[in-house]
Amino acid sequence: MMKKPTQTLICVAAATLAAAACAVTTAQENKPTPGYNYKIPQKIMTPDEVETSIGRLEFFDGMPTEETVDKLYDHLLKMRGVETFLNGIPATSIEGLRLGHIELGIESSNHAMLFDELMDSAGLFLTGNTDTVYCSLFLNLKRDGATVVEIPASCGPGTVNDAYFRFVVDMGIPGPDRGQGGKYLILPPDYEGDLHGPIGGEKATIDGVDYFVVRSPSFVNWVILRGFLVDGKPDASAEMFRNGLKVYPLARKTNPPEMRFTSASGVPFNTIHANNFKFYEELHTVIEREPIGLLDPELRGLFASVGIQKGQPFEPTDHEKKILTDAVAIGNATARAISFRPRLEGADIYPDSAWKTAFVGGSYEWLKDRGDGGRNLDARTFFFYIATVNTPAMVLKMVGKGSQYALAATDAEGDYLDGSKTYKLTIPADVPAKDFWSVVVYDPQTRSELQTDQEFPSKNSKRSDLTANADGSIDLYFGPEAPEGKKTNWIQTVPGKGWFTLLRLYGPLEPWFDKSWRPGEIELMKDAL
Repeated sequence: MMKKPTQTLICVAAATLAAAACAVTTAQENKPTPGYNYKIPQKIMTPDEVETSIGRLEFFDGMPTEETVDKLYDHLLKMRGVETFLNGIPATSIEGLRLGHIELGIESSNHAMLFDELMDSAGLFLTGNTDTVYCSLFLNLKRDGATVVEIPASCGPGTVNDAYFRFVVDMGIPGPDRGQGGKYLILPPDYEGDLHGPIGGEKATIDGVDYFVVRSPSFVNWVILRGFLVDGKPDASAEMFRNGLKVYPLARKTNPPEMRFTSASGVPFNTIHANNFKFYEELHTVIEREPIGLLDPELRGLFASVGIQKGQPFEPTDHEKKILTDAVAIGNATARAISFRPRLEGADIYPDSAWKTAFVGGSYEWLKDRGDGGRNLDARTFFFYIATVNTPAMVLKMVGKGSQYALAATDAEGDYLDGSKTYKLTIPADVPAKDFWSVVVYDPQTRSELQTDQEFPSKNSKRSDLTANADGSIDLYFGPEAPEGKKTNWIQTVPGKGWFTLLRLYGPLEPWFDKSWRPGEIELMKDAL
């Protein structure tokens, strides 16, 4: 249809006006920013005043004022101090363990701590269990050089971790000796010989003797071994270690020092890192003692940013110490939020459940998405703030071997577990554990066994005389007093204190991994209130 002349004129006029308006707008948009020859994108500019969570920041044409500079450097130190705490926990946790051994007079590699009557709540030890015979010692490869650890046959799960709590090698059932016993040779980080020592170990013959050889990234290494109960008692495993465990420098293989064992059962001592300014001093001790190569440049740079550097004294000013004291308080609180209220993807073992996995992401190296997502920093903090021992045997699917864990700090309604109240947990029949299962209760302050009138704050399928239900399930009770008629299945708690628990399965079976078997939730018994 042909337009009328009037319509055509109107359309032309409208188009002309729109073009003119567009030209004006474009000209305004391209108008030079005051002080510049051209238009500068606003997103790259800094106003003269900016309100932030740390207060007002003031600038002269983008350059911070002296007061603002001081405020920002203080804030930077605080941020770095918090990150140093969160990332330094693995190192200080090992250091805390080493100091705990020294507290008991255990200072040489041929001197071991032995829980010959099991671990009770006297010693402060991150989520230790009451159900295996622990044998613990520290290697000093700087002093002793390449060191041999002879493992007796029938040793349960054992592990060597380096000074940053990284996996070095397994021993015993999950190790290359497969529970048959054997000699392990731990090489120092500065070893320059012909032996190969990949992480995890490699078999080698030296002077006609077979060894499992591994080179550690650090001089200090923690050796932690477990022995199983026999007929519900620790005696056989304690004797196995006393008679069969030997640790000595390779250079003294023909004349090894005599082994010594110190019982830690029923003995109060501390193995836990500091949660105050002392934390940084513990970390400095580790950095000063170990080789530069223990940590990558990123972590070394982070720690150095707060004054912790190898070869340099850690001497913060009073002002810096005040800031770092605040930072460690924030870092400690953050670690507790991550540990007791985890928001990590993959932390939940089951949907809508309080049961969490401590190895979020299924990686003992704390890699996210097999490394595509880098290091899962919060997952690493979650584990090392509440637990010890880093090994694939605690993470990977090893049916009938190794161990698996589930942690709960809240009840079925999502509330923290309260020692003043009474709860019930049902363990369904046919628990998928070849060796045994246990439930242990812990103190959220110390992350160690809860101290009550009971010697062991736990129940164990091999050691405890538990009453089962008709269907084979077992009801466990938690509270300050045992419900009537339930004392054999009762774990005592403390009024006014919180608690959390770990379910352990040693020799986990397929129903655990495919989740066809799962524990009940911890239910508040409202009729007991």
